[in-house]
Amino acid sequence: MNFNSMGLEKHLKKIEELGENHIGTSSDTPLRADAFELSDIEKIALIKEDVKHIMETLGLDLTDDSLQGTPNRVAKMFVNEIFGGLHPDRRPKASTFDNKYKYGEMLVEKNITVYSTCEHHLLPIVGKAHVAYISSGQVIGLSKMNRIVDYYAKRPQVQERLTIQIVKELQKALNTEDVACVIDAKHLCVNSRGIRDIDSSTVTSEFGGKFKEAAVRREFLDYIQMGTEF
Repeated sequence: MNFNSMGLEKHLKKIEELGENHIGTSSDTPLRADAFELSDIEKIALIKEDVKHIMETLGLDLTDDSLQGTPNRVAKMFVNEIFGGLHPDRRPKASTFDNKYKYGEMLVEKNITVYSTCEHHLLPIVGKAHVAYISSGQVIGLSKMNRIVDYYAKRPQVQERLTIQIVKELQKALNTEDVACVIDAKHLCVNSRGIRDIDSSTVTSEFGGKFKEAAVRREFLDYIQMGTEF
């Protein structure tokens, strides 16, 4: 093995170790300054060729009826669906309203479905988010909370970052620090590869303002545990 190949192997091993150790670098999604210079159509065209190259490198026959449309489908899925939350134009408008009915207790939206993608292996993260806030004079539509979770989930993610981003977005929209989020999710990079532990899940939390107080935090966690009957 020559020096160059040894250096490459060490570099790749270091990158792999970072991914396995679940390292995150910032609460902001790492984006280049030119991230949105290309249109979605241009990105799809480029990604299509990249996916085609990957599949051909793996030895797949793209003339087969079942495979020939895969590069285009994957490219469109990346740009329009599972990574659609990267584009700021898709950020949900978090319209708020005056709290005219003077509701001063905690509001909890639990069991919000999370579909995201691990940025270390580009494999799915699937779970539930539980979000709460205490109004300081403003309230937000319930569906907007779901949309905020979905927006930040639709990008390559680290679960810790996703949890923080949801809280920060709601704090900004509601003009209050009193926001909390807990996410419980399965990572297919753990469940389907590597250690292949199909039963484990990851729980992350972010507590702001009054939710840092033990009693308030306990109340929120108790609400999450409550059964919902219809």
